[in-house]
Amino acid sequence: MNATVDTKDKVRVPLVRIAHARSGDKADWVDFGLFAWNAEGYALLAREVTAERVRAHFMPWLGSDMTGEVDAWLLPNLLAIKLVLRGALQGGGARNLRLDNLGKSMAGALLRMEIEVTPAELAGALAAPRVGWWGEAAP
Repeated sequence: MNATVDTKDKVRVPLVRIAHARSGDKADWVDFGLFAWNAEGYALLAREVTAERVRAHFMPWLGSDMTGEVDAWLLPNLLAIKLVLRGALQGGGARNLRLDNLGKSMAGALLRMEIEVTPAELAGALAAPRVGWWGEAAP
């Protein structure tokens, strides 16, 4: 799924356009599930959303001292990526001095991350029907 994309005419798109996320926290970790709405969107996520890019996006939470780690696992049968950010909560939710940056609010921050796609790829991901438990008649 790491096909090369022509660098001409790429657009920057926030993940929220093609995906949704669930998240939670445990101790000093944040755990994300990033779910594409369809297979076309998943192909873009699998290519563009890497542990390194997510780490760069969350650098303010993980620290510039390289102590925070990010792991990513592709889950193609679920059209999802599992992401774990270690060292993201200043020692844990109970010790954290930042306001409302626990796992639930960090899913919103993940969905603001931008990826680069071609206009044709974006159009394909937006035009394809959404899949999920609700069937094909999704909004």
